[in-house]
Amino acid sequence: MSEISPNQVLWALAMRKGEANGIHARDLVREICGETSPGLERQLRSVIEELRMKGQHICGKPKSGYFIAATEIELKSTTDFLRDRGFTSLAQAAAMLKVSMPDLLGQMRLPT
Repeated sequence: MSEISPNQVLWALAMRKGEANGIHARDLVREICGETSPGLERQLRSVIEELRMKGQHICGKPKSGYFIAATEIELKSTTDFLRDRGFTSLAQAAAMLKVSMPDLLGQMRLPT
């Protein structure tokens, strides 16, 4: 199985500016590696997460696929999507544990 590098992802996405030019994970993996597999798709998502943590404006949603933000609106739309997805996951975890969101996150409470 091939290794996907951050440079390969950035190079492949360089021509994918704007949501209209998005590419789904399977197709991006095929473009980079010449093959696709669930393992390579997980590796791609991990590399994209790493690049985002370094400040790269890699956007993506299930409908449009991955792309480089061409506008502030596209960037904001993706960051809103990521924030909402994170809150949904935290709310599910809190409900499963039957605790409040602040308790789940270990937030300090003021004495009453």
